[in-house]
Parts: sequence; C-alpha cells; structure tokens
Amino acid sequence: MPMPTPPTAAPVQPTAAPAIRRGVDGARTRRWPAGVLAVAAALVVGTGICLAPGVAPALGRPTLKTVPPARVAFVPTLLDSLLGRSRKLRARFLTPAKAAGHPDAPAALQTVLGDSAKPFRFLTLRPFTDKVAGRIGGYRIGFFPGERRTMTTGAYANPAGFLEVTPANQDVAVSEHFQLRDFLTHDQQQVWPKYLVLRETLVDKLELVIAELRRTGVAVNRLRVMSGFRTPQYNAQGVGAGGRVQDSRHQYGDAADVYVVNGGRDWMSDLDGDGRVTVRDAKVIAAAAERVERAHPELVGGVGIYQATDAHGPFVHIDVRGTRARWGVL
Repeated sequence: MPMPTPPTAAPVQPTAAPAIRRGVDGARTRRWPAGVLAVAAALVVGTGICLAPGVAPALGRPTLKTVPPARVAFVPTLLDSLLGRSRKLRARFLTPAKAAGHPDAPAALQTVLGDSAKPFRFLTLRPFTDKVAGRIGGYRIGFFPGERRTMTTGAYANPAGFLEVTPANQDVAVSEHFQLRDFLTHDQQQVWPKYLVLRETLVDKLELVIAELRRTGVAVNRLRVMSGFRTPQYNAQGVGAGGRVQDSRHQYGDAADVYVVNGGRDWMSDLDGDGRVTVRDAKVIAAAAERVERAHPELVGGVGIYQATDAHGPFVHIDVRGTRARWGVL
C-alpha cells in the first residue's frame, strides 16, 4: 500500500494585528473577532489544553469573567493558551479528526498573530492504528507497554498518534528553542520518514526551565535534549539492571534528558561557577525544574539527576507524567 503523503504545515503569514483596547484594570487587551475566538476555543478544548483562569469555554463566543483589578494585572486571551504557559510554543498536534473539524484554524491564527515574525503551525498526527506489526512503513516502532498488558489507561495509555518527520520538516520549530528533530529516537539513522511521539506540555515545561534559569542569572545558550522520545523497540534494548525501565516515560513523548551547552563542546557547562563540570551543575537545572513545578503544578512530573560517565556528562531527566517523582541526589 503506498505511503500517505507526509503532512505539511504551512507557516502562518502575518496580517494586521487586532484592535487594542484598555481593560478594566487599565492593561492593554485585544478585541478578537468572534470567529477567531470560536476557533481558538474549539482548539483549546479539543486538544485538551488547560484554559487560562477567567476564560469560559462556551459554544459560540467565549466570554471573559470579570476579574478584580487588584488581583489580576492582565487577563490572558485564548491565544495565550495555545502558546502554552511559557508563551513560547510554536506548534500544536492534532489528530486527523480534530484537524478536519477545525479547517479554518490557520486562517484564524493569521488574524490572532498579527505581525508576529514567528510562525505557528498545526501538525496532524498519523493515527496510532497506522502502526502495523510494530512498524509504520520501514520505520520500526515496536509495541507499547499497553499493547502487551492491561495498563492501557491514564499516563500509560497508548499514544493518540505519531508525528511524521521527514528530512524536509525535521527543522520545524515546535517552540522558540526546540525543533522536531531534537526529540527523535537515536536509531535507524538512514530510515525516513521517522515517527515521533511528543507532548506539547513537555516542550512547554522545558521552555519554562530555560526561562527560570535565565531569571536567576544562569546563562543558557542551549538546553540540549540528549534523549527525547524512545520507541518501545529502542527502549527495550536497555531494559534491565542499570538500564532503561520497561515503562519509561520516554516512550510516551513526555520525558527528556537534558543539559545546558554554553560552549563549543556538546557537554554540560559549568552552571554553578565553581570552574568544574560536576553533578552539582545538574542540580542547578533540577532546582529550576522544581521551581517551575511549584509555579505551574499542572506540569508536575519526574525530575531525576544523573552523574557523568565516560559517554556523557551529568544531565537531568524532566517529564510531565502528572505525578511528582524524584530520584538522584536532589
């Protein structure tokens, strides 16, 4: 059977920005056209994105609750929910059914984004059912834990689908600092297209960690993803004592092993200023992730610290599994 054409996501072209008015608290707010708000509301609800406080998802035109000026300085718009808590997301992932249900979304965002220089994309997932005998085409994926036992709900449910990554779209930005290729499994180097499971909430959390590090005076040129998505067949190669766990969160697209690179060498940088690269530098990243979770409890997950080996420097595991988990020397 011929392979389906990989989904393409044309960047949103800038248009005139919406009108600006003063809100009840004197802050600058935007008046979005009703059609734009309706499409944005449907996308927010349909993709499971949490609405910002004060936004009521209703059929037709969403409404903003009255918020006392003393408590809130700025009432977020539905667009802010699309851009994530970090306001740095540049893509959202939709199942084919949801993408078909919102054909006007790109046009609506043209109005919403105004003269923004950074395009926002909706990427359509290949359905999970396209995986046959552990593969999609020539790309080996394997079998998720839920396909082999009864653990098929909650955080261990099978993914809704896969992002199809090609040589042409691997550099598509999913956020300000991350691209699709940053999260690919590190095997089958010559096989294209590749398939990726990735959750927007993970990317959002990583962006917030970068912002938190910089807020506290830590230089971050790049937050390097050492390991993002791992296909089940790739993950299984390391299962065992000292290796990967069978139900690794990396298989669900909501985990990443990361470190900060500020120099020419692809290695953890000296973040605590002691002139050396040690596990204490990983603790700086872990502490930032801890503060992000306190500020955004909806992004709670795992934070683990790993020491250097001959193969890699120290790094930190960060995930958004939905429950708090900690390991390593925090």
